[in-house]
Amino acid sequence: MKKQYIILFFLLVSKIGFGQAYLLPNEEILFSFETKKGKKMVLAKDKNDKYIIYRFGTSKKIELEYPEKNKESWNKFTFAYYSRGGGVQNLAMDLDKVIFEIGNYEYTIYQSYYSEENDFDTGIEIYNKATKKNSTITGIYSSIKGHLTNFRDNGLLKIDNDRAYE
Repeated sequence: MKKQYIILFFLLVSKIGFGQAYLLPNEEILFSFETKKGKKMVLAKDKNDKYIIYRFGTSKKIELEYPEKNKESWNKFTFAYYSRGGGVQNLAMDLDKVIFEIGNYEYTIYQSYYSEENDFDTGIEIYNKATKKNSTITGIYSSIKGHLTNFRDNGLLKIDNDRAYE
């Protein structure tokens, strides 16, 4: 019995001391996915809508957490979307993006579908405004939790559909 308590203690200490949480107990996932390089992106919110938070990294190290957890955090994110139905003959597509900026960098979390190729994509595009260079972190579509289309009518983020094509 004593041995079981010791094992449990070390498991708890290693989780607290060496792991970092993608999701806190008072949060829920809005959208998340794993990347092809073994990292994870989580867009979460406080269960009482006190804040929205972006986290990226591994379970051992969160590389980026943005913004501060407060009511103003909602104003740091913008949602944009475009949808065209009609199937393959109309080149149907569905584009959904959550956009935020940190300094000279613009981050775009995206989820898209193109009927012509029956192509489903997700990931993060990072645009460096100073160098005018883009980089993309590709997500694994089958690992998605949540859906960006929920932002179309949940009222959580401001919507700017002029940014859907950027």
